[in-house]
Amino acid sequence: MTTTMTAVDFTAFLVLATAMSFTPGPNTTMAAAMGANWGLKPTMRFVWGVPVGWGVLLLLCASGVGALVMAAPVMKNAIKVAGIAYLVWMAYKLSGSSKLADAKTNNLVGFWQGVGLQFVNVKAWLLALAIVAGWVVGFEDSLVRLAIVLPVMLAYAFASNLLYASIGALLRGWLAQGQRLLWFNRAMALVLVLTAIWMVKA
Repeated sequence: MTTTMTAVDFTAFLVLATAMSFTPGPNTTMAAAMGANWGLKPTMRFVWGVPVGWGVLLLLCASGVGALVMAAPVMKNAIKVAGIAYLVWMAYKLSGSSKLADAKTNNLVGFWQGVGLQFVNVKAWLLALAIVAGWVVGFEDSLVRLAIVLPVMLAYAFASNLLYASIGALLRGWLAQGQRLLWFNRAMALVLVLTAIWMVKA
């Protein structure tokens, strides 16, 4: 068995982590929408929640729980249904917000929302399982590898959501004019709905 992570292995891991973390998904879409509607400071609760939830999820997958969950049709379907319902509900809430003040009354942002979203996100489960299978499990130094992989993924989860939240926050002044915020929120809602549709087929 391999006992060290080579530079090639680590580079491949970074490429996967970058592609999966920074491309649009439920986390980053919500971070951008919250940043635009609420501003960066209150959105930071959600931004911090994402890596915490992701870290727990990755540890569960490393312990073997993730594979058991995904192998059990009832559990996998329960995650799908919960995730789809949550995304559709969030899309509904976003789609009707036409003023910055509107979103503040909808309680769209929070630390525990960021944590909980990871456990109803099929994409997060599949990514965690792929990372564990490719870079952690089956190696003699699996704990060392986990100690390398985990902080990198936590940093990526934080950085990607901070980036999207910051972009959203920077757009606040521009979005406040006319109906721009309404259409922005509807676009973000559409992304969430499309993600929910993808989850149906995943």
